[in-house]
Amino acid sequence: MKSDHSMDNIIEFKGRHTSTDFSHDSRLVQSRFKSRLMQKFQCLYEGTAKQGNPTLLNEIYTDLYITESESGEINKEHEVRQIETQSRRAETEDTPIKCNDIFRPLPGQDKPIRTVLTKGVAGIGKTVSVQKFILDWAEGKENQDIQFIFPLPFREINLMKDKTLSLSDLLHVFFPETKEMEISSGEYKVLFIFDGLDECRLSLNFKSEVKLCDISESASVDELLMNLIEGNLLPSALIWITSRPAAADLVPSECVHRVTEVRGFNEPQKEEYFRKRINDQSLANTVITHLKSSRSLHIMCHIPVFCWISATVLEEMLRKAERGEIPKTLTQMYTEFLIIQTNIKHEKDYENEMKDGDIIVKLGKLAFQQLVKGNLIFYEEDLRECGIDVTEASVYSGLCTQIFREELGFYQGKVFCFVHLSIQEHLAALYAHLSLTKKKRNVFDQTKKSLSSKVVNWNKIALAELHHTAVDEALQSENGHLDLFLRFLLGLSELLTQPGSCTYNKKETVQYIKQKIRKNRSPERSINLFHCLNELGDDSLMQEIQGYLKSGKIGRTKLSSSQWSALVYVLLTSEQKMDEFVLKRFIRAQNKADEVLQKLLPVVKESRSVQLSYCGVTDKGFAALTSALRSNPSHLRELDLTGNKLGTSGVNLLSGVLTDSQCKLETLRLRFCGVTDEGGAALASALRSNPSHLRELDLTGNKLGTSGLNLLSDGLKDPHCKLEILRLSDCGVTDEGCAALASALRSNPSHLRELDLSGNKLGVTGVKLLSDVLKDPYCKLETLRLRYCGVTDEGCAALASALRSNPSHLRELNLTGNNLGVSGVKLFSDLKDDLQYELKTLL
Repeated sequence: MKSDHSMDNIIEFKGRHTSTDFSHDSRLVQSRFKSRLMQKFQCLYEGTAKQGNPTLLNEIYTDLYITESESGEINKEHEVRQIETQSRRAETEDTPIKCNDIFRPLPGQDKPIRTVLTKGVAGIGKTVSVQKFILDWAEGKENQDIQFIFPLPFREINLMKDKTLSLSDLLHVFFPETKEMEISSGEYKVLFIFDGLDECRLSLNFKSEVKLCDISESASVDELLMNLIEGNLLPSALIWITSRPAAADLVPSECVHRVTEVRGFNEPQKEEYFRKRINDQSLANTVITHLKSSRSLHIMCHIPVFCWISATVLEEMLRKAERGEIPKTLTQMYTEFLIIQTNIKHEKDYENEMKDGDIIVKLGKLAFQQLVKGNLIFYEEDLRECGIDVTEASVYSGLCTQIFREELGFYQGKVFCFVHLSIQEHLAALYAHLSLTKKKRNVFDQTKKSLSSKVVNWNKIALAELHHTAVDEALQSENGHLDLFLRFLLGLSELLTQPGSCTYNKKETVQYIKQKIRKNRSPERSINLFHCLNELGDDSLMQEIQGYLKSGKIGRTKLSSSQWSALVYVLLTSEQKMDEFVLKRFIRAQNKADEVLQKLLPVVKESRSVQLSYCGVTDKGFAALTSALRSNPSHLRELDLTGNKLGTSGVNLLSGVLTDSQCKLETLRLRFCGVTDEGGAALASALRSNPSHLRELDLTGNKLGTSGLNLLSDGLKDPHCKLEILRLSDCGVTDEGCAALASALRSNPSHLRELDLSGNKLGVTGVKLLSDVLKDPYCKLETLRLRYCGVTDEGCAALASALRSNPSHLRELNLTGNNLGVSGVKLFSDLKDDLQYELKTLL
């Protein structure tokens, strides 16, 4: 719909609704309301504005991979880096959530969900998910328990930021139908959708003392929104907020009942999209094969908008007999996309006198200036800053429908944006390149106003100088917002620089980047620089490291700082999933464990299994390790620290990670780590704080003492504790400790499958207590190891009696090194030979 005024006259109801006329009158309003939303949301404009040819959403829609997430620490990497990181993670880590189930608890979750925050990088599909949710509701397919859905995108709410009005008035502006509804009465179940929190230009101060309880109370728009989100206004209303990750913390975590993350397309969904998007299935297969051949392009296909760009480019090029070089890098793909859109423009009948160069330069200037400010959405004042008036912007939107668009929402205010952040970054880079090669100006100097009013000596300007400035600016950015811009800028220099057009020495730029890599102490910060080298066609550092890895000499080689950074880049961009990190592979010869661990922390953070056994890691290394794990606690599943002397401080740091609610660690091995009573207490506290994920705990060879074991046993009592394997061999467990352990297992007997108490002097009392546990019908223990525990004939009799009481679970019993006597041996032999018992291994 182009405007509210284009609708038929709304049915008007006289007087207030009553319970008797709700089902009739309200259904009429609801039907008209659904019809309006259906017309607005049934089409998907894949990059095209209102002038383009729409596609029915239901024809092209491909399910997205959405998971439950945590608010946690904000990731400050560029969003493309986040996509590259996510692509390495197994897609079975989390339970996927269907778009229409966003307000439905997962199995085992019993708390109602009022407010959902959905985060995801630009173009990953947040808005399309919202669109699909609304369309399915409007068509009567899903979530019919909701009576009304009110979509209020922040890009439209921004236009009302200076107004004072009530929530009721705000709804009347966007949805005139609400004039006939008593929203505040609780008669309706309603959902408010605030799409694009990252685009919000309101001052959302959740510490404000303004509290609103009545939807007729007037206040500023930001105060209305805050009170609605906090639940002061319409506490029964559902709230759905979407945001890019960097802005997700604008809403306090206590106001959010569920955080979900849109991860875009998984591998099957990527192929499904291209097969739906490209009618010729043979051509679709060719496109898919080509994208898989380029790691950088295939990773980007997690982003639906990039799939659309790739499909547009590759379908066009592969159909032609003379098609030129097929894009293999991001810069080549985006540049070809821009060329195709320029050719489309020439086919249009209007504004033929407008030159391509004029359009590109003006849009590029807008792209660059707003990128520096961090803006993706532009309003009239933003355009005027770049010398573009609104009429001109509307023309651009008509000429370049798949690059730049003008949007008209419910409120009818004009909003402008590029189709995707990456297109804005590419145009900004093109503008920077052309400004230097054509206009003899460095855009970074212009932003600092140092060259804005003086003549530049062209003879002293070299393209490498622009590159050096851009590299420095990108490295200084905390959130990496210039990283992809830098990749595009360097890639464009390779594609567009003509001999003699300006002073350009590629080697100078390459050497400058390598110099920055050498000086940069953080390999993680250098990752984008390696992508830049790839755009420049220089892979010398990466080839060298790959040679060391293939030959197995990596651990025997003393690497320079740039080589360490190259190693991180190679490991993180490998096509193989990062399943296991083994520190020993890299610390032979001259490399010290702590130093190597610190250099490879970016790899550690992306590994599901981290093996550090017998590496000599000290407190310093553990501090760095736990810091890395805290920044990404939900990914790690297995951690082996065997043979490293953690000390009390190391165990305390590790316990801090385990306490984090996002930690999903399943296996923890701390064999011979010098864990004492104090360390045992810290671990026990962590186990009580976050008991539901750990499945295996190995504390072999640590002198926990009675107090440590007592505290650990308290953790095992927690009904949420799901520990299946517990190894306490040679831990100094006595009768008293055994009593505490047995008490814990009787309280929560159904999960433990393996128990190893070898090397502890349990005594007759301890063995009898364990035997009582085995008798419990809920006990599912399959493996019991009591090697060298001083078990006597009396203990054997107790164990045998327990097995006869509960014969169906125990598979392995190890009593090596105990003085069983003839009678004891015969008792167990008889059990092993009896078919009603499952005992398969008796040692």
